[in-house]
Amino acid sequence: MAKTFVPSAPGPLKRLFSPLYDAYLAWLQKRHPRGPRALLLNQKRVYIFLSRSGLVFCIMLLAMLGGAINFDLALAYLLVFMLMSMALASMFHTFRNLLGLELAPGRVQGCFAGEAARFEIVLENHGRLPRHNLQLRYDSALDAVDVAAGDRAQAWLSLPSSRRGWLVAPRLRIETHWPLGVFRAWSYAFFDQRALIYPKPEADAPPLPTAAEGSGEGMVTARGQDDFAGLRPFHRGDSPRHVAWKAAARDDSLMVKEFHGQASRSLWLDWDGLPPGMPLEQRLSRLTAWVLAAEAEGLSYGLSLPGHSLKPANGEAQRDECLATLALYGEKDGRAP
Repeated sequence: MAKTFVPSAPGPLKRLFSPLYDAYLAWLQKRHPRGPRALLLNQKRVYIFLSRSGLVFCIMLLAMLGGAINFDLALAYLLVFMLMSMALASMFHTFRNLLGLELAPGRVQGCFAGEAARFEIVLENHGRLPRHNLQLRYDSALDAVDVAAGDRAQAWLSLPSSRRGWLVAPRLRIETHWPLGVFRAWSYAFFDQRALIYPKPEADAPPLPTAAEGSGEGMVTARGQDDFAGLRPFHRGDSPRHVAWKAAARDDSLMVKEFHGQASRSLWLDWDGLPPGMPLEQRLSRLTAWVLAAEAEGLSYGLSLPGHSLKPANGEAQRDECLATLALYGEKDGRAP
């Protein structure tokens, strides 16, 4: 079942005014519903108010105005009204920095439980002026970008994950204080984005189970230690022991020695082959570690879970399918009952 990102605990002020805060969230949900499409920030979606620095600035202006009135200083009047004019001008620029900007959901990068999933937000500027210092955030996750006139930019936000399954992105907040920091303009977007979180691979997992031996039809050729089969380009995850250093010294390219062992049938990563009584999550973690190990070894492997199985194969598609099956096992929208 999909789960939403859990934000940090509310502060004392939010707890004190929790009924009002809940009503505010309900209003926000109604005004900015979740959706999969791109979103244009028009005048109804952009809000603006004084920033904290702006509040301090206004208090100082009032103090200066009081002093000017008390001592009847013309230069003090001039300074106060000049600063006030600059602040009012900055309000227009702060609002315009968001107005007309288009936001769209982008790519999503899943991860293993305990790591951070990444969500891409695409910003497109249809205007003739650049947009500066746009801050996008999911709770504590923050990224800031600039968008040139008539151009687009990408922002990446990372959300921590604690358990396997779907991680749903929360409501996005985009904010800017440009140019003076006196005012802050902000808006919200609630995109239908979710990342798949795989089970955390078991640390120091036992070696892969022994593949069933066979002959004749159905035989596959898997990597082993029996016969030298040739050289191939180095891939990430290859053991340094198999690097052909002499060949690398000749042409400055890393090649790996490949050994083929014959007559190894497809390797099955079988749920029922795990020790009885092993907890569910530990089973999934071990199978995850075995999937990664089998893929790194270039083996042809299949996955067998109660009520679901994947035929033996290898490659990135097989690895991703196995990991997705393990991630969603037992979930409401999972691959297995």
